[in-house]
Amino acid sequence: MAASRCLLARRLLLLLRPKIPPLSPPHGLFRGEVPVRLLPPRPFGEWRRAFHDGRPRGPLWRSKKLIGKEALFAIQGLKRFKGDEEKLREFIKRHVARLLKADKLSVLGELERQEEVDLSVKMFRIIQKEDWYKPDVYMYKDLIIALAKCKKMDEAMDIWGNMKEENLFPDSQTYAEVIRGFLRYGSPSDAMNIYEDMKRSPDPPEELPFRVLLKGLLPHPLLRNRVKQDFEELFPERHIYDPPDEIFGMH
Repeated sequence: MAASRCLLARRLLLLLRPKIPPLSPPHGLFRGEVPVRLLPPRPFGEWRRAFHDGRPRGPLWRSKKLIGKEALFAIQGLKRFKGDEEKLREFIKRHVARLLKADKLSVLGELERQEEVDLSVKMFRIIQKEDWYKPDVYMYKDLIIALAKCKKMDEAMDIWGNMKEENLFPDSQTYAEVIRGFLRYGSPSDAMNIYEDMKRSPDPPEELPFRVLLKGLLPHPLLRNRVKQDFEELFPERHIYDPPDEIFGMH
């Protein structure tokens, strides 16, 4: 009796199983081969591990895709030969000079991002010799900020002078980064010279360069008082933090 019930249950399961029709044999299928069957769809919401091909995800991969293969090859070569001036000059002549406009700009931006500032200056000089080159304040800005962050203030001021010769004026962020660079470099007098140049700028003043100076000139109270007076005249509703005089030995 039990055996007959088991047999009946197995037959019912076979009858209730969904039948999947076989695909028609494709062209070129040999006789005797098993035709391919479609698999039933997975239930909704079932988790399945996705295949990962090892490439990075997110902004890093998207930014790399924006740089062409020729530009990537040029960046690697410039970094490889930066210690040998003769090989570097030959590599620039053979591979860098023939790059397209977009690739040259990509190389310049990537070198600045990697803080290869010496190579960035070389690349900038190459771009300046191109027929399509037009003075661009943002190109100057990125290069000057990269040099200032690496404390290459002499090179930064050379680029600064070229920018002024082309009748371009830096914005408040450029002023702030150059002032911060001179303060890190230990030259508050040069920072004040940039500040005086900023006061003659045709653009309206902003708070950022003043804040950088007021913070960096704490060990120099006389210079700081000059900047503080100008700040209070331009921004009367803003407040400035003044540390106690005892911090610097002033009573």
